[in-house]
Amino acid sequence: MATSKGVVQGYTGVAAVDSHCQIIVEAQAHGTGSEQELLMPVVNATAPMRKPNTAVAADNGYHSEANLKALAEAGIDAYIPDQDYRQRDERYADQPLHQQKPDPLWDKSPKPSKAKTFKPRDFQLADDFSHCLCPAGKRLYRTGRNCTLNGHASVRFQGAVRDCEPCSRRKECLRTPDTTRTRQVTFLQGKRDDTPSYTDQMKPKTDSELGKRMMAQRFATVEPVFGNLRGNKRLHRFTVRGKDKVDGQWKLFCLMHNLEKLAHHGYAA
Repeated sequence: MATSKGVVQGYTGVAAVDSHCQIIVEAQAHGTGSEQELLMPVVNATAPMRKPNTAVAADNGYHSEANLKALAEAGIDAYIPDQDYRQRDERYADQPLHQQKPDPLWDKSPKPSKAKTFKPRDFQLADDFSHCLCPAGKRLYRTGRNCTLNGHASVRFQGAVRDCEPCSRRKECLRTPDTTRTRQVTFLQGKRDDTPSYTDQMKPKTDSELGKRMMAQRFATVEPVFGNLRGNKRLHRFTVRGKDKVDGQWKLFCLMHNLEKLAHHGYAA
């Protein structure tokens, strides 16, 4: 699995938690590092426990257009922020200050940024879309007029070898000037379909005051559960191999959490 700590051999433990009592209502272990693939299996497994007014909240690791579409088609009220959610929320304005603090697991301090290269806005597009001029004054020729890029109509251009290879500004223009011969640039001309994507529909929902409360409640609901399992129950790593065994161990620890919750809150009384 490719993780933020590098590539590891392991499994992902996923849990759905009730916000009222912090009871784990569904737990699954999967041998993949992609959280996007794991949302709907857990949501579908909680169907018998959900009510018509039940809302599902997840962090941005589970955000994808396919997941949002599946939730919408199933009529499930959901709050799943996109990757840029915190950049739009003023509450996280000082987040970089905290990321620079030492972390016992891995270093979160900012890494040296890669050298910036020219963007499409630095190129001059001809009115008839026949060509564009690069910052060095060289002409790039059109290689595609009716192209589609991420749902947007686009026009694509490419420079000539005779102009790009001897250019003195290659390092400012190309990410890998040693291996890339010519520069390509694409100009977006607008979305082909005016229908808002599921991601566009979710953004105002998560950015609303209710959405912000839902995000805060999600954090306060599920993160302490994982903290209890890892910090108090010492489940730092799975000790068995094979998906079925790992899934069983994960469910066993989640069961321990639930029993402890019931015991401490007077369930027997």
